[in-house]
Amino acid sequence: MLIEPRDNGLYCAAGDFYIDPWRPVERALITHAHADHARAGHGHYWAENSGVALLQQRLGADISITGVAYGQALTFGDTTVSFHPAGHVLGSSQIRVADDNKVWVASGDYKRDADPTCEDFEVVPCDTFITEATFALPVYRWAPCREVAADLVAWWADNAAAGRASVVFSYSLGKAQRLLAEIGALTTGTAYLHGAMVPITRLYREAGVNMLDTCPVSETDKDHDFSRDLIMAPPSAAGSRWMRRFGEHRTGFASGWMRIRGNRRRRGYDRGFVLSDHADWPGLIDTIRATGARRVLATHGRTDVLVNYLGSVGIDAAPLITDYADGPEGEED
Repeated sequence: MLIEPRDNGLYCAAGDFYIDPWRPVERALITHAHADHARAGHGHYWAENSGVALLQQRLGADISITGVAYGQALTFGDTTVSFHPAGHVLGSSQIRVADDNKVWVASGDYKRDADPTCEDFEVVPCDTFITEATFALPVYRWAPCREVAADLVAWWADNAAAGRASVVFSYSLGKAQRLLAEIGALTTGTAYLHGAMVPITRLYREAGVNMLDTCPVSETDKDHDFSRDLIMAPPSAAGSRWMRRFGEHRTGFASGWMRIRGNRRRRGYDRGFVLSDHADWPGLIDTIRATGARRVLATHGRTDVLVNYLGSVGIDAAPLITDYADGPEGEED
C-alpha cells in the first residue's frame, strides 16, 4: 500500500510523511483546517496556501508550515505529491501521491456543490481513492445552497416581522462563511456573530470572500435591540447563558444532519436548514466513478453502506479505519 494506517495516522513510507495525522509526527500534510484533520504538535506542516492562515489561527501563529499552490509538484522521497481542490472549505485539498507504479488520492473531506467561499472540487484520476463516507446513505441528497439560503432569508424576515430574533447555529469554519456569502448575495443587512466565528470570518474576508456584513455580538451596545436581527453562533452556544441577551427568538441549525427530521426535534431547534459541506450520496458515487479508481478505501462515516454498494456494482472497496470524527455531535458536517 502506498498509504497505510499507522498508530499516528495515514502514513506513506515511500515518502516518509503522514496525511492528517492524529498524533504528533515530524512531517504532516494537511487536507484542511478542521480540528479532526489538523492537530497540534507536528514538526512541520504542509497545506494549500489559502488554508495556511486558518491553520495558524487554530494551531498557533508560530507553527512551522509551508504553503503549497494547487497543482504544485513536491518531491518526498520516492514520491511526487500535489494538492488539489476538495471544495470542502477554504484551502481544503485532496492530496495526490504517486510513485513509479501507481497513483493514490487521499480526498480528505469534499463536496461537489458550488461554493463561493472556496475552489470547486477537482476530479483527480487515480488507481486508489481514499474517500470519506460521512453522508453515505441514499437519503442524503442536497438542494442547491442558494435555495437553502433563500429559505433562511425568508425565515429571518418572518421572524423580524413578528419582532423575534433569528439565531442560526452552524459550524464556525466553513459553514458560517458559506451561509454569509450566500445570504449576502440575496439581501443586505448585518449578521451578529458569536466570538468563536469572528476570527475565522475575518480570515475569509482577507482571502477575498464576499459575505454579508457582520458585527461581533460583543461589540454591540448594552441596550442593543436584537429583535429583528440575524445572529450566528456555533452549536455549543445553544442553551447557554449567552443566548439570554436576544430576548424572544427562534433557532435554526444549518447542517446536513437536518435532512433527518428527528435530529432537529431531538436537538430542540425550531428550524432545520439542510446544508452540508460534505458530498451527498450521489456526489460520493459520481466522484468515485469519475476518478476511475480500481480500488476505493472508505473512512469516517457509513463506510459499511458505501463499501457494500460499491461491491454490488463491481468496484473493489474496503473500509479504512481512521481517527476522524464527523457526526451529529462532531466538529463539522
